[in-house]
Amino acid sequence: CSASTNKPVLTLFTKKPCPLCDEAKEVLEPYKRRFILQEVDITLPENSAWYDKYKYDIPVFHLNGKFLMKHQVDIQRLEDQLMKLEMHND
Repeated sequence: CSASTNKPVLTLFTKKPCPLCDEAKEVLEPYKRRFILQEVDITLPENSAWYDKYKYDIPVFHLNGKFLMKHQVDIQRLEDQLMKLEMHND
């Protein structure tokens, strides 16, 4: 089924350890069938630009490449954005 290819990509900018990131992932658990979670470790050399940008703000989330939220999961905001994308795909 091609529906799965239309899933939005939720990017989590993280590093280890990151208790807030772990917490965020738990909050996202019930929603995870609605997006593809992609984690970006900002401490890796190839991600240094993200490190410079987000080192004091993780977790940071982008949805389909656009900034969505930081520090903690805003379920309402995520829900609104996912709904918009899902309606757009129908």
